[in-house]
Amino acid sequence: MYLLKCQTRFKIAAVAAITLLTSLEAHAAHPNLVITTDDVKQMRQAISSNGSTKFATAFESLKAQVDEQIAKPITVPVPKDGGGGYTHERHKKNYQLMYNAGIIYQLSQDDKYANYVRDMLLEYAKLYPTLGLHPKRKMDSQNPGKFFWQSLNEAMWLVYTIQAYDLIHDSLNADNIKTIENDLLRPVSLFTSVGQPSTFNKVHNHGTWATAGVGMAGYVLGEPEWVEKSLYDLEKSGKGGFIKQLEMLFSPQGYYNEGPYYQRFALLPFVTFAKAIENNEPQRKIFEYRDGILLKAIDTTIQLSYNGLFFPINDAIKSKGIDTIELVNGVTAAYGLTNDAGYLDIAKQQDQIILSGDGLKVAQALDNNMAKPYSFKSVAFGDGNDGKQGALVVMRTQVGGDQALLFKPAAQGLGHGHFDKLTWQFYDHGNEIVSDYGAARFLNVEAKYGGRYLPENETYAKHTVAHNTVVVDETTHFNANVEVGNSNYPTLNFFETNKYGSVSSGEISTAYKGVDLERTLALINLPELQSTVALDIFDVAANKAHQLDLPLHYKGQLIDTSFELKANATQLSALGTKNGYQHLWLKAQAQPQSGLAKVTWLNENGRFYTQTSLVKGDESFLFTQIGANDPHFNLRNENGFIRRVEGQKQHKFISVLEPHGEYNPSKEYTLEAVSRVTKLEYSQQGDLTLVELDIKGNSYLVAINKAQTSAKNTFNYQNKEFTLNGRLGVYMMNNNQE
Repeated sequence: MYLLKCQTRFKIAAVAAITLLTSLEAHAAHPNLVITTDDVKQMRQAISSNGSTKFATAFESLKAQVDEQIAKPITVPVPKDGGGGYTHERHKKNYQLMYNAGIIYQLSQDDKYANYVRDMLLEYAKLYPTLGLHPKRKMDSQNPGKFFWQSLNEAMWLVYTIQAYDLIHDSLNADNIKTIENDLLRPVSLFTSVGQPSTFNKVHNHGTWATAGVGMAGYVLGEPEWVEKSLYDLEKSGKGGFIKQLEMLFSPQGYYNEGPYYQRFALLPFVTFAKAIENNEPQRKIFEYRDGILLKAIDTTIQLSYNGLFFPINDAIKSKGIDTIELVNGVTAAYGLTNDAGYLDIAKQQDQIILSGDGLKVAQALDNNMAKPYSFKSVAFGDGNDGKQGALVVMRTQVGGDQALLFKPAAQGLGHGHFDKLTWQFYDHGNEIVSDYGAARFLNVEAKYGGRYLPENETYAKHTVAHNTVVVDETTHFNANVEVGNSNYPTLNFFETNKYGSVSSGEISTAYKGVDLERTLALINLPELQSTVALDIFDVAANKAHQLDLPLHYKGQLIDTSFELKANATQLSALGTKNGYQHLWLKAQAQPQSGLAKVTWLNENGRFYTQTSLVKGDESFLFTQIGANDPHFNLRNENGFIRRVEGQKQHKFISVLEPHGEYNPSKEYTLEAVSRVTKLEYSQQGDLTLVELDIKGNSYLVAINKAQTSAKNTFNYQNKEFTLNGRLGVYMMNNNQE
């Protein structure tokens, strides 16, 4: 069957290649990539007095920006700086400026914009033949660039520049075309493809940018072989290339293996090249491939955000959100293909109109007030190309305010992945409360290690202790081996959302030899209190005794603990010597007595948060701050605490996170600064997990069904009968109501 599918695919590819060759030979009109000649006609009409207000405004705004920039001399410097340095940023600005000027030329029909792009391309055509590999390249790297320190940026340059060339092509004379194509565009395309085979054939976001740039160059320069190689790899084997990337990098739900930050980054070349394919070869039906995987990917990217920012897992920079140009392009394309008014809501929030055919549709729809609220949902996004390599779970609720809980029983995420199986994060009222460090990097700040990843990304940020999950014997999951991590992934036991909230469970037995880790998290609605709680049950079972640590990293100021702390007030020492522990100052410690152990902090949004833990007197609480062994002050000084047990084969970490109260320094009042939880008890009845929770005078029973089936279940608790439908039920004990 597989052989038959492959033969069929290659027959289709062969027919498509013949069709493409014919169409390219016959194709004389430019532009012919994302923006077509038909788009240009409609956009010119839209910027007239009778056109779209939003589109015309966007045109005038971009035109003013371009006018300001092209009034300055053209600067095409010899490359010498790494990421964030002058020459790096100048070449980035140049390709963006050429692209923007090309669009303004098409819409205004003013030759000065085309001439500016022409002159800059000619300057690049003079420079490029003189360049060797970039002087700031990593000496052991297989993917250096020439304009930039890595070939990824070179491919990005090509994606934008080939579109700029396409936009001004018909304004050029034969000599200009020959010089620009032969001395610049063809050499850059060949360097990005046959010159960088390990990158071009790689199933990775770097490969996506490379195949997109070279494939679009193939359409513009009349090179159908380049298109085929971009789609199916340099040997056209199908083992790499754009189609393989669509097959392997996204789950069936559209989740990208490296996480939302890189999903956002990869989205632009995926969408841009797909639009070029659709406009040149509609018979390929690229947006229908894998049941519309690209549209699913765009929607999933939106879903993986909170308060406008992407959930920061893996090597993420926390400032990136839905207003990034990559997702603006994605949302624009999605609306152009679907007319789904929910995308207009996101476009309205982005407040950016793309000057394209799809951008015109968005602008006209917004002019007519057609936007409808976009629906954010609780979803388990299956990981891996088959969707069965764990999942990234998002739980949301509006009870007590806009809240989200992110649970990560997901796959490693390739080289950008972190060793943090079964970690979690929590968000409330627009803020990160239980936090993830993300990447140790000052992106494009050349003064900080050239804008590249800091050494501490490898010594701290990727290690398990930097996350909110169990660490065994101060050793990182998979012993910090990326290859092993990529070969192993958690199992998503279940996920369900209902009127009580959302619940999910995941487990993994390969993070440590002989250790089983299982975690169940629930975001529980308490409408009577207009509040929620997050229930966390982490089971550890091992074949021999270990030290078990469960960190929690929080954003805010420690307010109180229900137990006495022994603080290191005059001298600090690092908590450990390796695996991230060497970067944690031990600021205080305690060993609470059996019962409830509470830690309360105040977030900068003026809300209090208390983690109430059920302890047996055998857990130490270690309070930490990031910053030890950091002589260059590369790490942020964030706070956390670690629950530790020693010499245990089995342990169950049980806790409830409770948002409560308000602190208003402006009006000088404080409400409910003290935790309202007075009881937390755990029991097990077969596959039923039962947790009794008393909070603010209300007694609740939380029931979680861990059985394989989620069928109706009747059980008794404290001489009362309860019925559970599905995975999660919440019952009020003091009046016997659900």
